[in-house]
Amino acid sequence: MGNKAVVSLATGLEDAERVTVAFLVAVGAAEQGRPTLMFLTKEAVRLAVPGFATAVACDGCPPLEDLLARYEKAGGRLLVCPICFEARKLDKGDLNGNAEIGGTVPMWQWIGDEGATTFSY
Repeated sequence: MGNKAVVSLATGLEDAERVTVAFLVAVGAAEQGRPTLMFLTKEAVRLAVPGFATAVACDGCPPLEDLLARYEKAGGRLLVCPICFEARKLDKGDLNGNAEIGGTVPMWQWIGDEGATTFSY
């Protein structure tokens, strides 16, 4: 198994605790030096737009804004489902610096032949 990590997230702020857990896992991988990719689908695509992730999931939970900043600083990437993004009529020009539009084919290309550890939320 390869050193890469892929976190698939299909939940947005309708379940901020789930989003927080997904980002904690991704931040942990990226900060440990693992190449890390989050594949955002459904309502999670909104998290790739600056200013959207402003929630605090629970008392004692880190703010999502801080987790996104740590993830980007550690080199983590966001791959945003183009179908989900366009269905929500979001602007591609508004994406975070570490985000790009791409579907399952670019995800599999990024994983490559070495494989990856995966998590799904």
